[in-house]
Amino acid sequence: MKFFVDTANLKDIKKAYQIGVLSGVTTNPSLVAKEGVQFEDRIEEILQAVPEVESVSAEVTPHAVTAEEMIAEADELIKINGGDKNITIKVPMTLAGLETTRYLAKKGVKVNVTLIFTVNQALLAARAGAAYVSPFLGRLDDISEDGVLLVAKIAELFRTHNLDAQIIAASVRHPDHVTRVAMAGAHIATVPFKVIEQLAKHPLTDQGIEKFAADWVEPKK
Repeated sequence: MKFFVDTANLKDIKKAYQIGVLSGVTTNPSLVAKEGVQFEDRIEEILQAVPEVESVSAEVTPHAVTAEEMIAEADELIKINGGDKNITIKVPMTLAGLETTRYLAKKGVKVNVTLIFTVNQALLAARAGAAYVSPFLGRLDDISEDGVLLVAKIAELFRTHNLDAQIIAASVRHPDHVTRVAMAGAHIATVPFKVIEQLAKHPLTDQGIEKFAADWVEPKK
């Protein structure tokens, strides 16, 4: 399973990239707004900061409701950074979003269909040509449904029908989510950088380092 970082904070993105685990970045207008920068400017900065990743998601705005509006915004977004090949257009799971997905896929543009909460939604997105489908497990957990089970069902369906879309486990909130979606068949987990930090930590690791340091004897010169 690959890791995307879910943020628009350039510092966190660069840190994830530097430690060698980053395959992509997901953002949305809300995450960019928290940074106090223009959306297109930050997407361009991200693309320049992580040139070797496979995908940087640029989401259409919530004001784009019809397929025509989404396509118009997408056509502008794919021009960022000189038409960078790593740009992925993110659209919501609606009928208009599916129409937009089909249009962009035919042009060779990668699409991430987001806000997926059922297997049927994932199937529709994959059939429309999405490169990525993003089930939101944390939000399902919030309403007492099993988000990881949804990921497992989507993974089984995609294997059964040989669908190429990759599953991005989104709304991932803690390390146990990461372990479980990896075992459930997610291709990607998109996580805040703090979750990546938590994945690398264990108290026994810290204790072991401290023990090695205490026992280390410098050779006599």
